[in-house]
Amino acid sequence: MSISAQMVKELREKTGAGMMDCKAALTETSGDMEAAIDWLRKKGLSKAAKKAGRVAAEGLVGVVSNGTSAAVVEVNSETDFVARNEQFQNLVRAIADVALSSGGSRDTTATATFPGKGHTVEDELREAIATIGENMTLRRTHVLKVDDGVVATYVHNAAGEGLGKIGVLVALQSTGDKAALAELGRKIAMHVAATSPLGLAAEDIAQDVLDRERSVYADQARQSGKPENIIEKMVEGRMRKFFEEVTLLKQAFVLNPDQTVEAAVAETAKAIGAPIKVVAFARFALGEGIEKETSDFAAEVAAAAGA
Repeated sequence: MSISAQMVKELREKTGAGMMDCKAALTETSGDMEAAIDWLRKKGLSKAAKKAGRVAAEGLVGVVSNGTSAAVVEVNSETDFVARNEQFQNLVRAIADVALSSGGSRDTTATATFPGKGHTVEDELREAIATIGENMTLRRTHVLKVDDGVVATYVHNAAGEGLGKIGVLVALQSTGDKAALAELGRKIAMHVAATSPLGLAAEDIAQDVLDRERSVYADQARQSGKPENIIEKMVEGRMRKFFEEVTLLKQAFVLNPDQTVEAAVAETAKAIGAPIKVVAFARFALGEGIEKETSDFAAEVAAAAGA
C-alpha cells in the first residue's frame, strides 16, 4: 500500500512522533492508522535509544525558587522548534521542580521519580523522545540554598515562566527584609547573565586560569626590558585589573557602572539595616560547550515525504 504524505501528517498530529517514525509505522502496519499508533507506542523506547546519538544543543534552561533555595537545569533538544513546544516546556519545568526537591545533582534528579508518574525523570525523557521525535538530554542541574535570606533567579531570552536561554541563581544570606533582598538578588542575577563572571571573588578562580594569566602578563611585561622586580609589580597590577573584570564582587555593576557589585550590596545592606553576604551564584547558558552539528533540514523533510 502506498503511504501518502497526508497519512504521515495525520499520524504525526495524533501522536506527536517524528515524520520518519510515522512513515515507518504506517509502512509496517499497511496504512492502518490505529495499528500504527500502537506500533509507535510499542517501539517508543527503542526509537528513543536510536535518537540518543544525535547532538542535542538546543532546548531550554529552567529555573525555580521557593525563596531560600532555587534550582537551575538545562534540558537539551535537537531543534529550537521543540523548545517552543508546550509539552517540552512543561517537562523542563517539572524537571526543575524535581531538581529542587531532590537536592540538585544531575544524577539524583535523573533517577528521581517524575511527578505524577511511577517512573523516573530519565524514563519520562525517553517517553518524550518517542513522542516528540527528537533526542533530549538532561545535561546538568544546580541548586543553591541559604539558611536565612533569598535565592533570586533570572532568565534571559525568556520562552515562558522560568524558562529561557540563560538561567541564573544568586544566593544572598541575610536577616534583612526579604523583598529588598529579592530585588537586589534579581538585579545581581541580571548582571551575572550579562557579564558571566568566572567566580565570586579572587579565591574562587581556578589556579590554572590564574597561572595562565600571570604567564601572559609576565611575558608582555618582559618585552619592556624592565628589571624583574618591576615586572613583578606590573604583573600584580594587571592581575588586580583582571580580578576586577572577572570576579562578580569586583565587577562594575551593569545597572550602575559607577559602583561595583560589592558596593551595591553594601548600599542595600545599609538601607535595610542588616549585613548581606553574596554566598554563591550559578549561571547556565544553553548549549555552552556543546559542539553543534550542521544539517540540511530541507533534505530531511524531502526524504521523509518522498520515496
